Amino acid sequence: MKASTLVTGGLGFIGSHLVDRLLSENKRVIVIDDCSTGSPENLAHHRGNPDLEIAIAKVSDCQRLAEILSRVESIYHLAAVVGVDLVMKSGIQTIQNNLHETDVILQAASQAHVPLLFASTSEVYGKSQKEAFSEEDDLLIGPPHLSRWSYACSKLMDEFLVLSYAQEKQLPVRIVRLFNTVGPRQTGKYGMVLPRFIQAARAGKPIRIFGDGTQTRCFCFVKDTVEALYRLQSTPGALSQVFNVGSTEEVTINELARTVIQLLDSKSTIEFLPYDQAYTAGFQDMLRRKPVVDKLERATGFKPSTSLKEIILKTAAAF
Repeated sequence: MKASTLVTGGLGFIGSHLVDRLLSENKRVIVIDDCSTGSPENLAHHRGNPDLEIAIAKVSDCQRLAEILSRVESIYHLAAVVGVDLVMKSGIQTIQNNLHETDVILQAASQAHVPLLFASTSEVYGKSQKEAFSEEDDLLIGPPHLSRWSYACSKLMDEFLVLSYAQEKQLPVRIVRLFNTVGPRQTGKYGMVLPRFIQAARAGKPIRIFGDGTQTRCFCFVKDTVEALYRLQSTPGALSQVFNVGSTEEVTINELARTVIQLLDSKSTIEFLPYDQAYTAGFQDMLRRKPVVDKLERATGFKPSTSLKEIILKTAAAF
């Protein structure tokens, strides 16, 4: 029997697209997911595929983890708490899940000596005021009394833990910092901006912008993100390295809303909601979040390139 690839969080938005890609390459895939934010429906089109195996469980509760790892040749660890709304409301769950589940999979991977790619986040750059973020930059996290930063800190600690396993246990690892991945199957349920805007525009309802809308983001199409992950996992020079993965096409949230309205020929208006009404008092946002992706391109020969307009149209078509 051919070796498998393990994807934790494989029923989620990015994870399910990664599973699509792996299966298209004639690989056998095992998914571990507790369905806290993912859904089996994201992989419903693969029902009956003998190359796909799904275990509904937390990584830490999966009784078959050791047996599964005895059959896999690589791991993509994507399981984590996601979404600003969930992070703001569930600080304990955010910190405990992100730290504990990563520790468990690292221990198991180390014992089986299976290469692991860890999905981190651009949130670790914190309150940095740089125009674009590079993997070698210092990180500036906000104060602990603002729960908004609990997610960033938990993912940053995960990065330290991953690299410690590489150094002390010689575990082959790779780390990716994802910047605002969007596309089909993403839900606005946990505060993701593009699906919220698209759903409102399709329904002709007001598009609500948190803050004044001058904050900028770079939106990366999920298939571009998956391509980067897939290539990095098989790139020897990527071992024990951190890579930004994202688009470099920067847009203000105001411009994003206007573009969605225009492309979908919507009658929606735009409304502004102060941060302290959308979240909690003292909420701090990152004014810019643009990646430098030169390192990714040098290592893999790939750079995300799907335009924002194409992303919006493809995402809207999937709703």
